Amino acid sequence: MNTDPARVRLYPVIKAVRGTRDLFGEELGYKRWIEAAAGQVLEAAGAQEIETPILEEAPVFEKGVGPTSDVVQKEMYAFTDRGGRRLVLRPEGTAGVMRAFLEHGMKVRPAPVKLYYRGPMFRAERPQKGRYRQFYQVGYEAVGLSEPAVDAEAIALLVDLMKALGLQRFVLKLGTVGDPEDRRRYNAYLREVLLPHREALSEDSRVRLERNPLRILDSKDRGDQEVLARAGVRPLFDFLSEAAKAHYRAVKGALKALGVAFEEDPRLVRGLDYYVRTAFEIHHPDLGAQAALGGGGRYDGLTALLGGPSLPGVGWAVGTDRVILALKAEAIPAPPGPAPLLYLVPLDAEAVVEALVLAESLRPRLPVELAYTPRKPGKGIREAERRGARYVGFLGEGERARGTISVKDLVTGEQQELPREKLGSWLEAL
Repeated sequence: MNTDPARVRLYPVIKAVRGTRDLFGEELGYKRWIEAAAGQVLEAAGAQEIETPILEEAPVFEKGVGPTSDVVQKEMYAFTDRGGRRLVLRPEGTAGVMRAFLEHGMKVRPAPVKLYYRGPMFRAERPQKGRYRQFYQVGYEAVGLSEPAVDAEAIALLVDLMKALGLQRFVLKLGTVGDPEDRRRYNAYLREVLLPHREALSEDSRVRLERNPLRILDSKDRGDQEVLARAGVRPLFDFLSEAAKAHYRAVKGALKALGVAFEEDPRLVRGLDYYVRTAFEIHHPDLGAQAALGGGGRYDGLTALLGGPSLPGVGWAVGTDRVILALKAEAIPAPPGPAPLLYLVPLDAEAVVEALVLAESLRPRLPVELAYTPRKPGKGIREAERRGARYVGFLGEGERARGTISVKDLVTGEQQELPREKLGSWLEAL
């Protein structure tokens, strides 16, 4: 082996940033399928797609998501640009959609205004299976009505999406986080009962005990859960107002009428501060500790935090990456990638341009690929099979003289000769 430094050239490979990844092949096929299925489900319910910028002013999330949330405290990619503006790579979708809702005066539309989005989000988290620093979400928002039926419809649409993808082993968890007054009472109660156990809590939960004790219920730390059990913490439901309880009962009743199965979870706490009343999550038991595929809830008043009028709203988001893991866990394959219907094989040099002209005449109504140098029939067939083509077409001296193309069906093995001008109609008829 030659190790002479003067003759050895090193080419360091630049890799994707940790916590991000390139999407292609099967993974991209899954992602596109999920997004397309969401579009079909949500547009059938009257939702319109919206695209918001990846970059937002920092206050959109500091005010919208809430200063006590982990997203704002620890996970946002925030920076100051050359103009001195504090900008953020969006960590979630709802706050940005509500900013756009207000900026473009969408409140004049008939309520509820239904919007859905898809795209990348960014959080400075520790990368692990199904959790990335650049991740992808599909989300839905319904703004303008506070009726429980709107909550139930949003939840049903999330379930419809899971079913449209063929998932069967998912579980819908349902709960309520009450109104802000209810949570203030409950947070005061939690501080009282948990303060004697403060030193046994994790570092994160000790911080939450001061800022937002309710978030301790969502802790994944086993020691925190043992403290909650030891302290005999009462459920939030015991502290709800009658109005909040009635809203929750109405949502459950509507879901039962819709035939949507759910499990009640009195400790269900969403990770963002803007939620009120209804809260829900979709879990998949095959994913272990990272079982949540997505979730959402009601966020009445979020628009007021962003400087607009106080409007009711409800919505959800699912993590595309997590849903892909669930699809794989249930052995649901990604849709096949693009494949040509016909693969053209030139048998001599003159036929190369003929094949190119013929391919272009059939596109884009038919997917056609070709070899760019002459091939023998056997090699051309093998190439066509590798590309997933159904038919292979041969162009050579004989076909040129007769103005035809020899077409072979790679499934049945049948071969026939067709006039070139009839090839397109023949393939379309198939």
